[in-house]
Amino acid sequence: MNGKPVTVKVIDASTQKPIKGAIVTLKNNIILTDETGSFTIKPDIHKVAVRAHGYLRAEQTIDRAALHASPKNAVVQIKLTPFIPKALYLSVYGVGSRILRNSALSLAEKGKINALVIDVKGDRGMMPYKSTVKLATDVGAQKIITVRDIKGQMKAFKEKGIYTIARIVVFKDNLLGLARPDLAIKTADGKIWRDREGLIWVDPAKKEVWDYVTSIAVEAARNGFDEIQFDYVRFPDKKGLTFSVSNTEENRVNAITGFLSQAKKQLLPYNVFLSADIFGYVCWNRNDTFIGQRLKDLVPILDYMSPMLYPSGFQYGIPGYRVPVAHPYEIVYLSLKKMQERTDLPPNRFRPWLQAFRDYAFDRRPFTVKEIREQIDAAEKFGSHGWMLWNPRNVYSSLISDENSNDQAVK
Repeated sequence: MNGKPVTVKVIDASTQKPIKGAIVTLKNNIILTDETGSFTIKPDIHKVAVRAHGYLRAEQTIDRAALHASPKNAVVQIKLTPFIPKALYLSVYGVGSRILRNSALSLAEKGKINALVIDVKGDRGMMPYKSTVKLATDVGAQKIITVRDIKGQMKAFKEKGIYTIARIVVFKDNLLGLARPDLAIKTADGKIWRDREGLIWVDPAKKEVWDYVTSIAVEAARNGFDEIQFDYVRFPDKKGLTFSVSNTEENRVNAITGFLSQAKKQLLPYNVFLSADIFGYVCWNRNDTFIGQRLKDLVPILDYMSPMLYPSGFQYGIPGYRVPVAHPYEIVYLSLKKMQERTDLPPNRFRPWLQAFRDYAFDRRPFTVKEIREQIDAAEKFGSHGWMLWNPRNVYSSLISDENSNDQAVK
């Protein structure tokens, strides 16, 4: 048996049923399980890593000595645990704050959440922990370290059963743009462009930017994150800017999918899930929404799509709902349905971002437990792979209350 191929079968830990299409990592190669959840490994393979949509990932060492002593038709079983993330966002500062971090973990202890989206590279380009990526130090991303022991912190999260998602902001990077003006997006007259927050973006078509972000993602995978999630993986929604390629739809799409494909390839050995944050209107638009995000091109690359379905982000409404903030349930549910119709993917390939902050586009109304509950209900009715709450202040204690508590405003 030691020198013979071995059959491995991947099954659902709850139902014991086989999982078809599970993603198997064998050294630097990927294969999918067949109709019976099975695959065959060669004699030189001693460790198998497996993941599947809707489950926690797993690794297993193949005990060939034990197989040698077993019956001739022995099959190795790998059980995957079903899992639906209910996540909160923690910024570079939030994950480093004992108060904010423990507040989020207290909700996990109460069974309200089971996952965290943690800034690994934030909106300004900062990283919370010491990185081995040299360019991160060179551009100033390491000037403020909020997490002193990332390995220890990840171990603590895992011991509490927390699913960890590494949020990595891609093409919005003030620090990289300041240190490397040659990588920054320019205005028509050649000056460095800044967005409404006064922040610099870097050129999505520049290979050097891809390499920098990908190296950060690989390091996050090595540090134990379960999932790599890319945010601002798009061109800015601003006219009149210049890039290293002509600003056409195909060039934009090629830049975004090119980066994601490179990242996926380099993350392959680590058995991590890959996701990306998708602009809300991309669910509805058939083009790339002028930012390089075209649904049909993202489908083959990503494990999960994370549309940002904040009602405040739909300034023009959606069909039948001109004031989205008055209809949180409909915005989330109908956008997910539209996204599913256009991709033909099962519901568990989507995990939306939900609004947990005051409206900024319509009437400045606060979002209370009621509005947040409506969004969660919509995601769950649709059958999405969980949900994620976004609050820039990382204050969540009033967001997921007991059923009989009074509504509390979210600032």
